[in-house]
Amino acid sequence: MTPETAAHDLSMWSLFWQAHIVVKLVMVGLIAASVWCWAIIVDKTLLFRRTRRSMDRFEEVFWSGQSLEELYLGLQNSPAAGLGAVFVAAMREWKRSFEGAGRSVASLSQRIDKVLDVTIQREVERLDSKLLVLASIGSAGPYIGLFGTVWGIMNSFTSIAASKNTSLAVVAPGIAEALFATAIGLFAAIPAVLAYNKLNAEVSKLQSRLEGFADEFSAILSRQIDERIAHSHAA
Repeated sequence: MTPETAAHDLSMWSLFWQAHIVVKLVMVGLIAASVWCWAIIVDKTLLFRRTRRSMDRFEEVFWSGQSLEELYLGLQNSPAAGLGAVFVAAMREWKRSFEGAGRSVASLSQRIDKVLDVTIQREVERLDSKLLVLASIGSAGPYIGLFGTVWGIMNSFTSIAASKNTSLAVVAPGIAEALFATAIGLFAAIPAVLAYNKLNAEVSKLQSRLEGFADEFSAILSRQIDERIAHSHAA
């Protein structure tokens, strides 16, 4: 391709093919990171939407007056997530403590609280998974693009020195190719940063909702434990 042709052919596709192999690898890596980023964004958005709806349905059933035993029997054989997972874990520990003889209920409240904490932690880890990828792309993307730009400019200046031609028609294509890498880096990083902040805030909201339900349910079970202990002492 002649310098005159290159000066007029500054389309994105042409800039990519004319770039140095290192700059091409940087561009391809950033494009792949951007695709990965958007896949995570879509997946997490759908997951959080399903989780919120599941929590709404569970709370509606839980506070409808249905007995805890019936609700537990309906959930224990089906995969539960969110509030359902927290409820099932606490009820499982509750039932184990009253199965057979010799089971102590003195420390049952503490055991239930620990089970609730562990279950909430697992649910938060499930919701929070892969968000670190967005943070990494958002923070490293511009620097990777800048690396491609610096490399491209160095290669362009080397070619200019070798040709001993400093006209704008010769300089512009190489500089444009180099800056294209930074543009792709920003294209990958900006959505990643915005999505990470939004999705991380959603995780915090869902975690607060899980912890709030856990506190309420723990208080309900604690009252029932006190009633059983009082009845056993009275008997």
